[in-house]
Amino acid sequence: MKRFTLALIISFISSLPYGATWAVEELDRIVAVVNEDVIALTGLQAEARLIAEELRRRQVAMPAPEVLLRQVLERMIMEKLQVQLAERSGIKVDDNTLNRTLRQTAARNNLSLTGLRDEIEAGGQSFALFREELRKQIQIKQLHQRFVDNKITITEQEIDNFLANQERQGNVRKEYQLQHILISLPEAATPELIAEKKAHAESILAQIRSGADFAQTAMAYSNSRLALEGGDLGWRSSGELPAMFSELAIQMKEGDVSEVLHNISGFHIIRLAGKRDGEKSIIKQTHCRHILLKTSELVSDSEAEQRLIQLKERIEAGEDFVELAKAHSEDSASARLGGDLGWVSPGEMVPEFEEVMSDLPPSKISEPFRSQYGWHILQILERREHDNTEQARRSKASLLLRRAKVEEELQSWLRQLQDEAYIENRLNENP
Repeated sequence: MKRFTLALIISFISSLPYGATWAVEELDRIVAVVNEDVIALTGLQAEARLIAEELRRRQVAMPAPEVLLRQVLERMIMEKLQVQLAERSGIKVDDNTLNRTLRQTAARNNLSLTGLRDEIEAGGQSFALFREELRKQIQIKQLHQRFVDNKITITEQEIDNFLANQERQGNVRKEYQLQHILISLPEAATPELIAEKKAHAESILAQIRSGADFAQTAMAYSNSRLALEGGDLGWRSSGELPAMFSELAIQMKEGDVSEVLHNISGFHIIRLAGKRDGEKSIIKQTHCRHILLKTSELVSDSEAEQRLIQLKERIEAGEDFVELAKAHSEDSASARLGGDLGWVSPGEMVPEFEEVMSDLPPSKISEPFRSQYGWHILQILERREHDNTEQARRSKASLLLRRAKVEEELQSWLRQLQDEAYIENRLNENP
C-alpha cells in the first residue's frame, strides 16, 4: 500500500527522464496474480517510476532496479488485496466524498480545484486517472477504519499506566527516531521456515555490522510497509512504539543497532537514528462571554441580528452585560452565568466564533455574527498563555496508544489477509 501523501503525488507527477536504467521496457506481461485479478508489467513499471522520482526528490539513495520493482510489486499486491476486500464488503466512495477530498487536497497545496487539475494535466497525467487513484486510497482508508481502527479502544486506565510508566523511566518527553527491518513470518510458520528466516535476519544484521547502510539494506530486504522509506518510522515517543522496541530505544545510544528481535510478526532489526526532548504545550486561552439569539420560523436572521444590535448599543451605553445575557441569551448553559463561557482554548469553538474571538480587542463588543447555533455578540474579558502540557500529555498519550494498537493490529490483519489470498508472483519468470 502506498505511503505517500497526495501532496507528494502531485509533486512528482510530471513525466521526467529516468536514465538508462529505465530506457528499455520489456513487452507487457502478467507479473502477479492476486486472487481473481492480475498486475501487468507496464503498470508495475509506471508505479516504480513514480516512486523512483519521489526517492530522488527526497535525495534518498536509489535501490537497485530489481529491488525497487520487487518492493513496489509487493506494495501493489497488498493494495489490490485490500481493494478487493473493500469491494466485497460494499465499501464505495461516492463522488461527493471524492470531490470534497480533492478540494481539501488543492487547498493544502495552495491551489484551486482548477489549479490542481491544470498542474496534474501539465505533467502529462490524466486528471480522471488521478481521481480514481484518490478514490481507491479513500476506499482503503475506510476499509482500515471498519476492520481495524473501529475495533481499537483506549481506556483512562491505560492512559494513566502509560504516563506513570514514562514517569518511572524518566522518559516523559523523550522522542525517538527508529529505522526498522522486518523479515516477516506467516501465521502458521513451520519450525524449518522460522529457522530459515532467523538465519536470513542474522545474515542481514551481519552485513549492517560490517558497514552496510541501514536504509539501503531495509530497501533491499525488509518486508515492512515502510521498506522503500529506508525503514524510517519517523519521530515517535516510546509509547507510540511497539513495547519490544520502546524498551530498547530508551537504553540505546544514537547509531546503535539492535540484535535480531523475534515476535509473532517475524524477525526485526532496529537502529536508533535520533533522540530528542519534546516540548511544553503553551496555548493562548481567551476568557469571553456572549449573548446568543436563535432563529426559527418566528424569528428571522434579520430580526435576530437587529435585536443584538440593540443589545450591543445598550451595553455600550452602560447597561450590565451580565444582566442582559441572563435576560435575553438563549444559550441556557452560559445565560445563567451572565453569558460567561470561561477560559476557551483554540479549537473548542465553531470556526465563525473562533474567527471573531481571535480578532476582537479586550472589552470591546463584537458586531453581531452568525454561526450554526444562531446569532451572537461577543466580549473578550481577558487573554492568557496557559501551560496545557498535562492535558496535552493525556491527549497525546491516548493518540499514541491508539496509533500503536492500530499499527500492530493493522500489520496482523494485513498478514492474515495475505495468508488467506491466492497470490502468484511471476516477476522473476522469463517472459
